Amino acid sequence: MSFGHRTGLPVVAAMNPIVLVVTGHVTRDVVPALCTELETLLNGPRGAAPDLAAPVECDLGAVERADLALVEAVARLALVARRAGRQLRLRRVGPELQGLLDLVGLADVVALEEPEGRVPRP
Repeated sequence: MSFGHRTGLPVVAAMNPIVLVVTGHVTRDVVPALCTELETLLNGPRGAAPDLAAPVECDLGAVERADLALVEAVARLALVARRAGRQLRLRRVGPELQGLLDLVGLADVVALEEPEGRVPRP
């Protein structure tokens, strides 16, 4: 068995953010599995990154429907991240979910990635 030398820059795991991608229709039944998946990511080799202040990113762009089950998932994922000393940052949040997060007060708890060209909220 032989191993070739890589060319280019070395891969540095600490530079890559921890990203949880949520897809499909989120029901209350899948929320515990999502939390377990995030805990696994946080406790894996990339979770022990030197920059513990770096947020955990959650990509919601492929979620089929924004409803209260998704809001519950976001709240519980934020709690898992906070227990690990991190903040949850949401990517690709649609306007329906944005409205629900604002309504229940979670927009103040999680960081929201601002779309390009949009001025961040104060």
